[in-house]
Amino acid sequence: MLNKEEFSKIQEDLKNKDLEREEVILLSRDIIRESKMIIYGLHRGDEVSLDKMRELFSKLGRNCKIGIANTAAQEYVEALTYYYFVNEKRIPNREELKVNSEEYLLGLCDLAGELVRKAVKDSIKKNFDSVLEIRDFVEELYGEFLKFNLRNGELRKKSDSIRWNLNKLEELALDVSKRK
Repeated sequence: MLNKEEFSKIQEDLKNKDLEREEVILLSRDIIRESKMIIYGLHRGDEVSLDKMRELFSKLGRNCKIGIANTAAQEYVEALTYYYFVNEKRIPNREELKVNSEEYLLGLCDLAGELVRKAVKDSIKKNFDSVLEIRDFVEELYGEFLKFNLRNGELRKKSDSIRWNLNKLEELALDVSKRK
């Protein structure tokens, strides 16, 4: 009555999907780790390379629905946008990073937090122009996020964090202006 051959094919199909899933998880963890190392290196003023992370990200299947892959994409966006902000004073767009809109926006939300860290370090080094430049950028970013009608979800929560980061930067900018 049952087609045993069909069930054998299904078993093989499920096994292959599980192997693919495990590969995505491992790649995602590597991307997350590499992203954190890039950001850490940039904060320390080290020379960093994006090659390894870009290679890992290119291997990540963009159609997968595994949560950790989305996290990896966010971390990838955060690391690259921070890199370009620090080194070229620009923010790459979604197409340049090869990510979808939500991954891009979530990564930009996280970028604001890294910029607060950079502003604090720059303030300690008396690089006050950088502090003000970062504050202005985060204010502009927050203004763009205000234009969205975000539902209560991860993106909404993370976008709210931009406002908190902006508040920290405004306090730091006030302190900087007093020191000048």
